[in-house]
Amino acid sequence: MHRRLLRLTFLSAALTASALACGGESDVPGRAPLADKWLTRAGASYKSGDFDDAQSSANAALDVAPKDPAIRLLNAKLALAHLDYARALKLTEGLETTEAHSIRGRAHWYAGEIDDAADDLEAEIQDPSVKDVWAREISKLARRGSGRHPFAVDGGIIAEVEMPPAGAALVVPCELEGEHILAVIATASGEVILDSNTRRDPAWVNLTFGDQSPIEVHDVPALTEDLSPLSRQLGAPVKALLGVNLLRHLHATFDRRGDQFVVRKEDPPAPPDASRLPLWYVRGGGMLLRGSLAKDERATFLVDSSQPYFIALSDPLWKMSGVDAKAVQADPTRPDVRGAQLPLMRLAGFELPQVPALSSAALNGAQNGVDVDLGGVIGASLISAFRVTFGDEGRFIWMEPDMTQQVQLPPPRPPVSADTSSMSLTPPTLGVPSGMPSGFPAPVPGPAPSATTSPKGTPAPKGTPKK
Repeated sequence: MHRRLLRLTFLSAALTASALACGGESDVPGRAPLADKWLTRAGASYKSGDFDDAQSSANAALDVAPKDPAIRLLNAKLALAHLDYARALKLTEGLETTEAHSIRGRAHWYAGEIDDAADDLEAEIQDPSVKDVWAREISKLARRGSGRHPFAVDGGIIAEVEMPPAGAALVVPCELEGEHILAVIATASGEVILDSNTRRDPAWVNLTFGDQSPIEVHDVPALTEDLSPLSRQLGAPVKALLGVNLLRHLHATFDRRGDQFVVRKEDPPAPPDASRLPLWYVRGGGMLLRGSLAKDERATFLVDSSQPYFIALSDPLWKMSGVDAKAVQADPTRPDVRGAQLPLMRLAGFELPQVPALSSAALNGAQNGVDVDLGGVIGASLISAFRVTFGDEGRFIWMEPDMTQQVQLPPPRPPVSADTSSMSLTPPTLGVPSGMPSGFPAPVPGPAPSATTSPKGTPAPKGTPKK
């Protein structure tokens, strides 16, 4: 009896010491309190878009409880958002929840493992509580694509495409199944999107870029959507959107100032005078980046290069932006949208003063399907002020300042008839409130790169003096 009492006393003391060492009691049965605290912090940081803190906190939780399903899932979500497909697959191995199937299916899909992607995405949409249109359409496309090798690249090493004048719009002439078309770069879309008015169903297609030493991309998965509103806005027929999954595979550069779109078989070297900006992706899809406003309010922004404006802010960030209420104007074409100039925005080490911004009514449901609280959406007028190159398979971009040191829209030029269409492009309506200037002063700091600083194999933009 005495021995048994001593044993119970010792066991009780050991359990108490263990609990104290882990920071108290956990609200989740079986989870160490310290792991619970790290997981809570990681979840809050992920929700706010602070991915660096979310990653370090989730890793700390995983160190304490490596078999905990919730901790593994959060780490897998972060891995997928940073395009680490192998890690996402390893962390979800053996987990059969709907969320695990969703993460694993997307990791398989973006890794090019289409049969495995179909299995998991079909398992995900079997849950009646889930409405995932992307998963439904991609699972069908994956089943029809069994045996294909997505984004197989043929042809030259590097191909250059001249972009026709279109204001800030990132319009790219290319070939779709041998047909000359106009496409628009769409960084908020993971996939290539075809105009549903000409192609009814999702399909596997081939795309070709460039005339001299062209690059051909085979087995490109493409979904469909009505693109006629965008065509009307641009005044020319847009037949496709080029999503980030394609741009990542092509190690692409877009340069609205130099009217140049470049695709490559391999990653380019770092441009000498560029800033490196890490990227994250909405469940492996739409492009996210971090920036800050005048009061150093850090926020996460979706980049949607198919939208014409500079930036649209969520209500919380609009209130914290430092905008003078007297300077806010209403858009005469949309009474629900207000606009003003942000005193300052910081992006990739550049300080951008007087950026034209729109209120949350211009966001058009951008938050839908995004499990991160967005500070807003960066549109084409802002992102096209830089020469942008995808690096490390899309895990970051290189941003080079405008060659003219004046971050503004190009001056209107006579419409140029493109070989890709019987119609010519005219500058689009930018959706900037009446009376608001179309540009803003040069970024500071950020010396203009010389004619020799473009990525390897890529000529410098037109108008650059040669040394």
